[in-house]
Amino acid sequence: MNYKVRGQHIEVTDALLDYVEKKLGRLERYFEAPPTSDVNVTLSVIRDQHSVEVTIPLPGLLLRAEDRSKDMYASIDSVTDKLERQIRKHKTKVNRKFRQTGTEAHLFSDAATPVPVDEEDQLEVVRTKRFTLKPMDVEEAILQMNMIGHSFFVFSNSETKEVNVVYRRNDGRYGLIEQG
Repeated sequence: MNYKVRGQHIEVTDALLDYVEKKLGRLERYFEAPPTSDVNVTLSVIRDQHSVEVTIPLPGLLLRAEDRSKDMYASIDSVTDKLERQIRKHKTKVNRKFRQTGTEAHLFSDAATPVPVDEEDQLEVVRTKRFTLKPMDVEEAILQMNMIGHSFFVFSNSETKEVNVVYRRNDGRYGLIEQG
């Protein structure tokens, strides 16, 4: 894997770089061949919070994890554990699918045994909601989201006539998801 490590409000020292590569390098054992895609790692420090964000684009799959703590090394450890759980879950899901269809998966290695999915990790829809999308602009959608106390809000954008989502980011600001 090719690591692209950048720092925001922190200098990426050789020790930090080595630690990131060592910890994330252990994920390679889960793949048939080491992914050739770039692993994007962002290290940042904001108000005593050491944040690590890792994105690994794979064919047909995007692995992403983020963690914050008072210690950068602990954040790196936690992000690695989160990514490892994601890979194991996905591998279990892929293996189940390919057992049913009778074909083989070539993205993940058989050396790393799949972990049974815990009951709490089951991919099960437990509630379905239906509602009519009211056309509104982005600002009105943010106001509606704040009024109902949710962290996201789905709406029909009155300018583009497309379905959009506004959401509250961890930094307290807002994001907008548009159809591609």
